[in-house]
Amino acid sequence: MMAAVSDGSFFTRALVSWHREENNRTLPWKEEKDPYKIWLSEILLQQTRAAQVIPYYYAFTDSYPDICALAGAADEDVFRIWQGLGYYNRCRNMLATARYICNERGGRFPSDYDDIIALKGVGTYTAAAIASFAFDLPYAVVDGNVYRILSRYRGIDTPYDTTEGRKLFAILASELLDKKNSAGYNQAIMDLGATVCTPAAPSCKECPLSARCYAFQRGATSDFPVKSKKLVVKPRYFNYLLLRYSDEIWIRKRAGGDIWADLHEPYLIETEFTAEASQLLSDKLFKINDLDIGCLVHSGAFRQRLTHQLIHSNFYIIDFDKRPEVPGNDGIWIRVSQINKLAFPKTVLSFLRNNLYF
Repeated sequence: MMAAVSDGSFFTRALVSWHREENNRTLPWKEEKDPYKIWLSEILLQQTRAAQVIPYYYAFTDSYPDICALAGAADEDVFRIWQGLGYYNRCRNMLATARYICNERGGRFPSDYDDIIALKGVGTYTAAAIASFAFDLPYAVVDGNVYRILSRYRGIDTPYDTTEGRKLFAILASELLDKKNSAGYNQAIMDLGATVCTPAAPSCKECPLSARCYAFQRGATSDFPVKSKKLVVKPRYFNYLLLRYSDEIWIRKRAGGDIWADLHEPYLIETEFTAEASQLLSDKLFKINDLDIGCLVHSGAFRQRLTHQLIHSNFYIIDFDKRPEVPGNDGIWIRVSQINKLAFPKTVLSFLRNNLYF
């Protein structure tokens, strides 16, 4: 449901005026009109904070200044630049879209909303952002920032993660959009959510909307937005064994159908719970190479939170005098000097950098 409707024209005027006169948030892709760079920034920004994206944006635009340069790149090179950002399906979709646009559209980015949203990896929010920023089309962005601002401003207690809520917010966002300046309006509402109307401790006294904001006037900003579903996070326990022989290590590429597909990792033993080193001895690696617990050197532990999973990783190093037999035969031996050419999950990369100094 929605509280008494506030003046929509005030909302739009005040937001755009704030953006023009007071918004000093700077980002390298703001004011950009090249559809490729706008699309690239929006893909990088999906589920990722802007501050984290900035160095990746520069790395991609320096390495691949146009969409056909990206389309012609080797997958491994692109994944290596991407590593650390997470949500690696975004990278796969980005490559697929770049190759489609370069090979099927002659490098010309689609300028129609329906064609934009049909691109792989592009949803309603990303399509609206590209359409407005690159082509001045009147489409309103709707994301977490928008849910938060509109729900607080109007006192909307309909959960935003329901079909009814998504429809309600989409209609309201479209109604409030400055259709003559969609790019400016969309940038304004995103920046307001990132810098003023933040999830915790919002700067309401600095907000151009506070005079008519339902939540501020009632001291209820923490009550909005309303979410219906509680996220269930599954714990997983990864025990990584870095097999090292001379100046080489053994690594494998993760298969599809799970997290971190197509990224590389050391030998992995996944357990249902946190495992002591002695519990790993039942793995085939130890049996076929006649190894005992004395060969294991614990070298670090990490935790990484993904959207629906919490990964607990323990790392061990095993040094060999000769190449061991590795079960599964799904990996390769590679020189330490060559591993910086491959892409790894964030925790694995941190471990390798700390222990192999590449």
